[in-house]
Formats: sequence, C-alpha cells, structure tokens
Amino acid sequence: MSDYWNDYPKIKKNLIQVKQEIAQRLVINNQTIEEAITKFSSTGGKMIRPALFFLFADFGEEKDPEQLIKVAASLELLHSATLVHDDIIDDSPTRRGNASIQSRFGKDVAVYTGDFMYTSYFELLAESMSQTPFLLKNAQTMKKILQGELTQMTCTFNPDQTVGDYLRNINGKTAELIRLSCQEGAYFGGADKQLQARAKRIGSAIGLAFQIYDDILNFSLEHGDEQKPILTDVQQGIFTLPLLIARDHAPEMIRPYLEAPETLTRDELIQLATHVDQAGGRSGALICAEKFTNKALSEIQQLPAGNSREALKIVATQLLERHY
Repeated sequence: MSDYWNDYPKIKKNLIQVKQEIAQRLVINNQTIEEAITKFSSTGGKMIRPALFFLFADFGEEKDPEQLIKVAASLELLHSATLVHDDIIDDSPTRRGNASIQSRFGKDVAVYTGDFMYTSYFELLAESMSQTPFLLKNAQTMKKILQGELTQMTCTFNPDQTVGDYLRNINGKTAELIRLSCQEGAYFGGADKQLQARAKRIGSAIGLAFQIYDDILNFSLEHGDEQKPILTDVQQGIFTLPLLIARDHAPEMIRPYLEAPETLTRDELIQLATHVDQAGGRSGALICAEKFTNKALSEIQQLPAGNSREALKIVATQLLERHY
C-alpha cells in the first residue's frame, strides 16, 4: 500500500484495517508457507480493489463497519490468490519487483499458499454475505476470471488473435474483479439499485482501461533498463492490444515476430517494440484506453454530488494515469 493513499486518510485507515484482517486470517502452522505469505505481503501493492469498494460504499446510508472490512478483505484476498497462481502458470520470476513465491519457494509452496488464501477468502464470504445475492456473484466472478484466463490460454501463440479476443480476455481476468469491487461497495454501503448498476459500469470501464494502460507500458522501452526483461508477454505468446493493432496496420512488418516469439533475442524484442510504435500500436491502444477512461469519468460525474464523487473522480484519474 505504501504511501499511495496518504491524501485520503479515511480510505487509508480502512485499508490498514483490511490488512490487519487479512493478516489475522493468514495464520498457518507451517513455517514455509507462513514465510511465503509474509514475503508476498511485504511487496506492497496499492490495494486498488478494496479502495474502490470503500469509495463506492460512501454513497450509501446504511453500513455495517465490520461487514465492510470483511468484504473488502475478501476482495484483496481473491486478488492475491489469483496473482500467486498466475505466477505459477507463467513461471514468473518476479512480482512487484521482488522474487515471486514460486521462484523463491518452489511451485509446491506457491500452490499451497494460493490455495490457503482462497480458503480464507471463502471463510470471509461465508461470514459477511451468506444471506445476500453477492455470495453467488462472487462464485460467478471466480468463474469469469477463470474463463478469461482460459480464453487467453487458447489464444496463446496465435498470430491471428483478434482485438475482440483480447478485450474478452481482459474483461474476465482483470476487469471482472474491479467491477465486483465497485458493485459490492455500492451494495454493502446501502446505495440504491440504480447506483449499484452505475458502479458496475464504472468498474468495467476502469478495469479495461487499467489493463490496456499496463499493456501499453510493456512496450514503452524508455521506462526499462538493460537488465530489466522486456516484452515478457510476447515471449510467452500473449499478444496484447498494442501488438495486435500494429499487426493489423503493418502485417508484413509485425507478423514475422509472431511465428516463434519465445525464441526472440533481446535485440529482436527491442526491434519489435520499435516497430509496434512505428505502426501505431501504442498510440492506437492509448486511444482505446482513453475511451474507457472517459467512459468511467462520465459515469462518475453522474453520481450524487459531494465529496465522495470528487474523491472517486480524482482517484480514478490517478489510477488510470500513466507516463509515456
């Protein structure tokens, strides 16, 4: 979490309570897994999903503070568990600039750690929302996240993947949980159904824009250095929006790199990033991301006037702000 929420003391206070709730849940009589959890927790993260949850909870009138903390903690635990398992699947050596659990402790420990996080997530669901429609919605969200990952897997190393395929992938694997976070905030904060529906739409737009901006950054060589791995998604056969747009604009330039991307050298990856830029891949993806950002901000502007709306507008802009 670091100092990201310093300008929002109320949110920061809530997020500290969420971290404490999670820490109390993730206690296990296994020294290795305990250490893995500690290492993962120390890497930080902005806690975007529970923060959005609390921002939308402010639009309602009836709140149970203890319930809000538990629901927010469940969102962060689900996110954390998916990250741990994603790193196993991707064989990723790092997470948030530090060694990933699977690279530091091995895949077995990483699987058990992710599974333990899931069990704590399920406990929180049972305690905080068993009599609400959001118990089912959480199950549906997990299914959609998995479907997004599976759809991405079927597209892996496919040079004919479409932009539509890409958007379906990120709608599941990234946007779905952000969408749920916003919608749950409105519901458990006591907001009406109209505002809950708007929160869901805002979460969708934020989630899609957030992932597209991250994928643009992956092609931004000016932010790298000689030691940092570049275009790791490409080498894993994951073709994101900047690459797909460039391929459609200049197929003769881009397609040769998509035939065996796992064999590309660092110099070839740098060449590819340059070609993607020249073919309008980054600029085209940026236009798409800005459309989703503007959609989110337009929906936010229609929320009830007040401090909560202004705070959400600023936070959403900051979350979707990138430097190119």
